[in-house]
Amino acid sequence: MYQGYGLTESSPVIAAEDDKYKRLGSIGKAFPSLDVKIVEPNEEGIGELVAKGPSIMMGYYDNEEATKETIDEEGWLHTGDLARIDKDGYIFIAGRKKFVIVLKNGKNIYPEELETLINKIEGIKESFVYGKPEEDGDYKICAKIVYDKETAKEIFGTLEEENLKENIWQEIKKVNKVMPAYKYIREITITDKELIKTTTQKIKRFEEIKTVID
Repeated sequence: MYQGYGLTESSPVIAAEDDKYKRLGSIGKAFPSLDVKIVEPNEEGIGELVAKGPSIMMGYYDNEEATKETIDEEGWLHTGDLARIDKDGYIFIAGRKKFVIVLKNGKNIYPEELETLINKIEGIKESFVYGKPEEDGDYKICAKIVYDKETAKEIFGTLEEENLKENIWQEIKKVNKVMPAYKYIREITITDKELIKTTTQKIKRFEEIKTVID
């Protein structure tokens, strides 16, 4: 199986793997016809991925304002995705720019990165990571976790909510151990109800946040 990446606005592929060019966690390299770069990278080299080339759209039909927001004066398509590019040209997606959680110390948390790790826990169907505002102006990193009733009962031996939550919390602590402290998940809620999604099965984050933060 090969990974690829693109947008409708890029006709649609920007980068992909093949038999020769593959790297774990990467979407591959940019197509030869396209130029890509990272805009305003942070200390980890992560910033917005932009692309330019003949397969990039000319603009949105009859919507000049939206076109200007997406394609800059030099013709670079702003994807809205945060990524880094390693020294060999492999691209690694970190998450959506509009979903990043910026901590008080300036560190960035990419919810999708943490959700990928949580979703690997056996018995977990899906998860939603968010920042809960604190009184000091910072954010507490929290996760809403959807468990699968059948597998959770088999793995953890219980569906009693408090016991199940404690078992899942022990697994989350293992996830925390592989990350720097500022990325630690500090609080969880659990449910067997599916997350709110679009028709393309993407989490409606702004809808979900309303269910966990008053």
